Amino acid sequence: MIRKLLIANRGEIACRVIRGAREMGVRTVAVYSEADKDAMHVRLADEAVAIGPSEASLSYLSIDKILGAARSTGADAIHPGYGFLSERAEFAEACAAAAVIFVGPPASAMRKLGSKIEAKQLAVSAGVPVTPGFFEPGATSADLKRAAEGIGYPVMLKASAGGGGRGMRVVREAEYFDEEFRIASDEALKSFGDGAMMVEKLVDRPRHIEVQVLADSHGTVASLFERECSLQRRHQKIVEEAPSALLTTWAKSPMSADGTPAVPPSLWDRMRDASRSLISAAGYVGAGTVEFITDFEGRDFYFMEVNARLQVEHPVTEMVTSLDLVQWQLRIASGEALQIDQEILAGSRSAIKGHAIEARIVAEDPARDFLPSVGKIVAWAEPKAPGVRVDTGYGPGSEVSRYYDSLIAKVIAHAETRGQAIDKLRSALLDFHVLGVSTNIAYLLDILDSDGFRAGAIDTGFLGRDFGVWAPSSDLPEELAAIISAASSGAVSSEGPAVMQGAWGIADGFRNAHA
Repeated sequence: MIRKLLIANRGEIACRVIRGAREMGVRTVAVYSEADKDAMHVRLADEAVAIGPSEASLSYLSIDKILGAARSTGADAIHPGYGFLSERAEFAEACAAAAVIFVGPPASAMRKLGSKIEAKQLAVSAGVPVTPGFFEPGATSADLKRAAEGIGYPVMLKASAGGGGRGMRVVREAEYFDEEFRIASDEALKSFGDGAMMVEKLVDRPRHIEVQVLADSHGTVASLFERECSLQRRHQKIVEEAPSALLTTWAKSPMSADGTPAVPPSLWDRMRDASRSLISAAGYVGAGTVEFITDFEGRDFYFMEVNARLQVEHPVTEMVTSLDLVQWQLRIASGEALQIDQEILAGSRSAIKGHAIEARIVAEDPARDFLPSVGKIVAWAEPKAPGVRVDTGYGPGSEVSRYYDSLIAKVIAHAETRGQAIDKLRSALLDFHVLGVSTNIAYLLDILDSDGFRAGAIDTGFLGRDFGVWAPSSDLPEELAAIISAASSGAVSSEGPAVMQGAWGIADGFRNAHA
């Protein structure tokens, strides 16, 4: 069993892993850059090691510094979290060479799945449906253009490496292909150091459905149901839920006006079996996510990629399965066999416990074209209610740095039905107050209140269409709102943050949702 775990990450995921390990009696080691010397994950861990300057390339992305910290503290395992080194095969290999357990899949599986081109080829060989396209290593612009003509426009150009929407361009007519290829390939090269591209048929109004998997080293693979991740802004997920409304909505659905079932009964069975087949073919061990797209009605589905790590949205799966994915990562990395409820292991939908939905709270200003917001959080009040969970690495006095991702918290709500879960999340967001940086909470509230989202009639273009132009409903200036809130609550003084008082403890109608 793992005795001491180093977390090669920061922020909310580092705190999440530390708490999961602590419940198992595993000691933890945090690493931190100069910008994070006072961060929450540093305070939570049993030990902490400085690893360099604020720039991630000189700290969190340095394999040598991470392994040096493991050696100096006697850590026998490393959890990579997500982002940074989490999907680097060379990091997994370096851990193995240093006789340190890497809490993640083997490097061989990472390499098979890390390239979108190679992953799709493996999917084809495993009998997993893929979007019609051309994904050959070394394909030139001319090769892909000929393929696009054969597939038929519109098509999607995609970078082979990386993700997050970078290196992706829609091409609707042949005359625009060359220019869009140049833009996408240049962006991929700058973002991932690899300009290799592939081309696929563009699925109209696609839904993004992903399947959480757990695979042990004894050959058992569990598909832990699906998550709906279609609410995206510029290819970045904002709200995720489990299970998907698409797979749980049948007759009288807004997607089936003629009264026929919206989803073929076998859709989940096919997704479950495809996920297991691909994971087994890759020799995958640990937690991972197989991502698919479906057409709007859910008649067909196609493989996109595998995220060879824990996902940001993993809490919604935990809520509907009662499984702790971080702890199972540690158990699997220690060699344990996967022993979970047989109904869940079989992928029986009767084992799903209610509905869970997660909203990502980010430090940005939606009213100003989503500009990043950095600085010190001078006051912070989290929602606290049954069925509500907050994962964060921030609090009063924390610094939101320009060096890292803008995600500051995740709020997850769980209830018996989807409608109840949405209402509970909405109530929780109304009780979430941040002073010192701008957040997207008001934007999220408007999304949750929208008719399309409530009906489950969403796709990856939903936010672009319905929320392409957005403004907060409150006219209260940000600076004035901050002064009123701080003065009324006593949350700040000339000497800095003071002790928080209840959720602001005032009744003047002001809610710091976007200031």
